[in-house]
Amino acid sequence: MKVLCSSLTTLPVSIPEGVKAFTFFERSKDPNVGGIGNGWIRQLEAAGFAPSVSTWDFVLFAFAICAADFAVIRKDSADGWTRQIELKITLNDPTAWNHGAARLEEMLKTLTGDYWTLSFTNGGPPPPAGKRVLCDRDCVALLSGGLDSLVGGIDAKTQGKSPIFVSQLAHEDSERQRKYAAMLGGGTWHQQWSHKIDFKGRHEPSTRGRSMAFYGLAVLSASLLTVKKPEIIVPENGFISVNPPLLPGRMASLSTRTTHPLFMQQLQEVLPLIGVDVRLVMPYQFKTKGEMLAECADQKILKQYASDTTSCGRFRTYNRTHCGRCVPCMVRKAAFLRWDPASDKTTYRFTNVASAGKSSADDPMAVAVAILAARRGGLDKLLGATLSFASSTERPNYRRMLESGLGELATLLTRDGLL
Repeated sequence: MKVLCSSLTTLPVSIPEGVKAFTFFERSKDPNVGGIGNGWIRQLEAAGFAPSVSTWDFVLFAFAICAADFAVIRKDSADGWTRQIELKITLNDPTAWNHGAARLEEMLKTLTGDYWTLSFTNGGPPPPAGKRVLCDRDCVALLSGGLDSLVGGIDAKTQGKSPIFVSQLAHEDSERQRKYAAMLGGGTWHQQWSHKIDFKGRHEPSTRGRSMAFYGLAVLSASLLTVKKPEIIVPENGFISVNPPLLPGRMASLSTRTTHPLFMQQLQEVLPLIGVDVRLVMPYQFKTKGEMLAECADQKILKQYASDTTSCGRFRTYNRTHCGRCVPCMVRKAAFLRWDPASDKTTYRFTNVASAGKSSADDPMAVAVAILAARRGGLDKLLGATLSFASSTERPNYRRMLESGLGELATLLTRDGLL
């Protein structure tokens, strides 16, 4: 599938057949052309953004990846899953991007499991030219409204850091994000935006590339800082980041890789090649969710807000309620069990993971099979080549974390009678 993401001024008069086209920030009169961030530049200028060309081109790239990811349907591919995506993006300075295209394609293959072919041309919309406001923050931290990002924000504040908190607008989570940012002292500089991708036709629901928009917003927000090579804090527990294959069928892109260490490493390596000077920091890459909760620097605040956070992979399916049976929900429940069971006031659709529920029955089974396989054949046999990305010094740390994470899940499944 071919996808074109272009400024309105460089959009072809006639879109070739078989090409899905999008325009950045201004809508085309052609109803078949999708839109990305319509009207956003004016809002950024009003907020004082004046990013460099390199930073802005990364934002265009990140949003274009999300648009292509939404527009290309996996079921239409030869194997019903793996896609071949040819993406052309108009940028302000495409030279470095074309030189690094092969590395970017490999990075995206890690993230989405698809085969990408990238090309970059001149003609991208220029950066917003707002009147830059002096920012007194010293880093950027992702704030999703989830439990991990809450812990990350609490720890950063306790350590004396002053982050710009960055969020993607997400229905009911948006108010939750604002509440957490204000509580953590970052309300004034809280950046809360949406890519506003809109187009006619079917949308791909798997959205393995959705995290690129988050990273684009984080890099853009880092442009407000005055410190050199600012940190972008990505607060995700190591178990979910590695997302080990619980069953053979959950390999590769069938498991999300939003913060997978290999993807994060590839992203960090490519950023300076395209002129973006930031440092991605994953403080919890060797921690389980339960360990994050137990070691959080301010237990009082954590206990006050922990149950209010969201973790569920099917939150919309159950009318903004945690299902209690998907892998993220089970990891959440298991973390509370390790930390403080009485603090889990979350409303779950299924309070017991062994409860009936056709749409999510596979996840508890997968976790149970993985735990039993590790017990019978050993953890290393279960993991296989899962940790092949890690260096020899890091591999024992990842292994310990994964073993501990499976232990937390085993406690949950034993409590609920599934083991």
